[in-house]
Amino acid sequence: MNWNYPMRQYMKDHLPLYLFVSVLFVMGVVFGALMVNALSPGQKEEMARHINSFIQVVNQGDEIGGPSTFRDSLMLHLKWIALIWVLGLSIIGLPFIFLLDFLKGVLVGFSVGYLVGQLSWKGMLFAFVSIAPQNLIIIPALVICSVSACAFSLYIIKNRFLQKRGGPLYPMFVRYTSLALGMGSLLVGAALLEAYLSPVMIKWVTPMLAAAAG
Repeated sequence: MNWNYPMRQYMKDHLPLYLFVSVLFVMGVVFGALMVNALSPGQKEEMARHINSFIQVVNQGDEIGGPSTFRDSLMLHLKWIALIWVLGLSIIGLPFIFLLDFLKGVLVGFSVGYLVGQLSWKGMLFAFVSIAPQNLIIIPALVICSVSACAFSLYIIKNRFLQKRGGPLYPMFVRYTSLALGMGSLLVGAALLEAYLSPVMIKWVTPMLAAAAG
């Protein structure tokens, strides 16, 4: 086992998995955006009420973000990574990893689709400042973790059950876990963006949103 195995080579060797997971995520985004059209008028009205309430809170100068947001956001992201890591340890975890990637896409697509549908280009601006910054880190981290989990699970299936070669599992496990921990450390940065950068940007755009809502 080559411990200096470069990340670029790793990504090249697992390119089909990266493409599959990325396409699955994009499909989730599209599905989530289409789900907005399936909402009933009452559901849309209820969600619009929550958005307008949030805009009013921000415009009144109330604090958003901060340590509590950072803590909650970080715990949520780390739980997502930990779940993917656990699923990668099981040979039956593959479909659930793919399901998580699809669901993440659905969440992003639904959030952006609703904001754009409700507020037009101003909704796109709001999505850009409130959703995009942290997801520029979260999405690649989840994709990398998912591919690593799938590769580890496939390695177990191939070497322990199909070929029964009994290849060295521990070095692969260490690399797999190290990669998950590395992506987890990146999510600290994503949580910081969500807790401290996004609120500042949101306060900048909410006057325009309040005008649109009015």
